[in-house]
Amino acid sequence: MDVVTGAFSFSGKYIAARLLAADRQVRTLTRHPQSASPFGEHVRAFPIDFDDVAGLTEILRGADTLFNTYWIRSPRGDYTFERAIANTEALLGAARAAGVRRVVQLSVSNASPSSHLPYFKGKGVTEEKLTSSGLSYAIIRPTLIYAREDVLVNNIAWLLRRLPLFVIPGSGRYTLQPVAVEDVAELAVAASDSDEATVMDAAGPDILTFDELIGLVREAVGSRARIAHASTRVTHRLGSLLGVVLHDTVITRGELDGLTEGLLTSQAPPTGKRRFEAWLSAEAESLGTSYTSETRRNWS
Repeated sequence: MDVVTGAFSFSGKYIAARLLAADRQVRTLTRHPQSASPFGEHVRAFPIDFDDVAGLTEILRGADTLFNTYWIRSPRGDYTFERAIANTEALLGAARAAGVRRVVQLSVSNASPSSHLPYFKGKGVTEEKLTSSGLSYAIIRPTLIYAREDVLVNNIAWLLRRLPLFVIPGSGRYTLQPVAVEDVAELAVAASDSDEATVMDAAGPDILTFDELIGLVREAVGSRARIAHASTRVTHRLGSLLGVVLHDTVITRGELDGLTEGLLTSQAPPTGKRRFEAWLSAEAESLGTSYTSETRRNWS
């Protein structure tokens, strides 16, 4: 039996599906235990209450592996990165007390506790919490995860379908390395089979400039939007205005900085095998036909 945090959400859903396909029993810890399960009765859902470590311990008791996808995209009210770190530490403490054999944690490429970007710094600090926990661990560091329901590539396609102008932050010549969510899930599940301490980037075989990625998506969905470049400051302001209209966080300043600094590109050989252009061609008809709201998915 394995436990996946957020099995009804995004990356956790693909990990849970792969575990079920391998005839594993799966539980999920989720902030939305009453949400409709994409797995019917095959995944038992429990509320993830970080203040109740004893309760978390009981839910985790008997689990072989904890697949931890929990994190926050950006601060929201009293949900800060510092609180997310403390919550992760509480979850790891519960896993240790429950006798969980191994923890597989999803991080991010180029995570570092010394990063000047809070998201990447927070991920780096949580990696340190895990490596010093005494638990057997694997850390998977995805670059840019893409899927039909993601909040970046899909929403870029949605904007290109609807707006006459698409603004690229900065020069557009910085690189990123898309990785399919299925590849991330496969790497995470495979990493649970070992007891060896592992830190691995999850990165696809294609390295693209952001200009190239936008051009590929624009062509795939048949967009006629004009492409322009602006500073990250201007782009963030435009994104914030659009977010007010959509009642969502379209893009954060930290995400823009991480993107333009090339932090979504791995320095290691690629570990994913699915090609971005092949996926884009297969999904072109439906990609971006609906908007993926991060607020509705994680905060409603």
